[in-house]
Amino acid sequence: MQSDTRQSVVIVGAGQAGLAAAGAVRAAGGEPVLLEAGSEPVGSWPHFYDSLTLFSPARFSALPGVGFPGDPDRYPRRDEVVDYLRDYAKRLELDIRYGQQVEQVAQTAGGFVVRTAGGLEVSAGRVIAASGGFGTPYRPRIPALEGFGGRVLHAADYRGPGPFAGQRVVVVGAGNSAIQIAIELAEGARVTIASRHPIRFLPQRVAGRDMHFWLTATRLDTAGWARRLLTGGAGTPVFDTGSYAAAIAAGNPDRRPMFVRAAGSSLTFADGQREHVDTVLLATGYRPAVGYLAALGALDKHRLPRHHGGVSSTHAGLGYVGLEWQRSFCSATLRGVGRDAAHVVRQLHRPARR
Repeated sequence: MQSDTRQSVVIVGAGQAGLAAAGAVRAAGGEPVLLEAGSEPVGSWPHFYDSLTLFSPARFSALPGVGFPGDPDRYPRRDEVVDYLRDYAKRLELDIRYGQQVEQVAQTAGGFVVRTAGGLEVSAGRVIAASGGFGTPYRPRIPALEGFGGRVLHAADYRGPGPFAGQRVVVVGAGNSAIQIAIELAEGARVTIASRHPIRFLPQRVAGRDMHFWLTATRLDTAGWARRLLTGGAGTPVFDTGSYAAAIAAGNPDRRPMFVRAAGSSLTFADGQREHVDTVLLATGYRPAVGYLAALGALDKHRLPRHHGGVSSTHAGLGYVGLEWQRSFCSATLRGVGRDAAHVVRQLHRPARR
């Protein structure tokens, strides 16, 4: 086992959440060590589909201290975000240890010890789990899909529409990624969006301003009561200029309630219609990759962090950055992760109450 000297703060992950956390620690006068499983400080971004486009404009898609380059009103693509994160890490000149997959965090008398698959052991007074909310594709159990003989993929496996040309495809989900992927696939395939709830659209622009301007100006997305207002109790709304809703209204792709059963390569929908389907694509989101905290007892029965606003409710000195709805609608985005990181670092640096 290779041991490192004791550090004041260890950050797990060097994607957007880890970089934001590192910037906040630096601003508070600390020098963090980041342990990153990959070979670059870009998180999950290179693994998303090729055409992924942010639903927030560049001016609202930056980490603290470094603006997103180019036209501030444009909507950046995936590869632009990757380049931005590389540049951000370079500017901060952080101590990032690449190729260090964290396997376990254990508590010690003076804090924590973080162990990696490569045999590194790092002791720290504080640990920030910033491996983000998109590390583990979520594949819910769908009883109606049991017995389906066609191909079942997750959006994490999707790169572009080419391999699906001419196919009959059902996209499960009603969030931003589900709609982006379904619209793209419909250019060369017959596509249905299947979801438990109707798709909820929010206008991308209101009174000439992007909706993210209004969410920021009114502080609506950070209000505790706003979560139900924004989600309607049925998931995250889809930001739309009008083109998405128009395409779905025209039936390309169409939207239906969830299918009710499968047999062989066929799915049967709620109206009794049975159709051959080549591929079911699950755009059902992700879960945090925080299994390294399981033995510590920091997770609930669903293996999700137990926390209040990113501060662990089980272990003093443990924090989180990059979780969905950690403190706001935008907590897992480039727009919100920096604000959350600053909050968590402030809380972790407060003296313990006696």
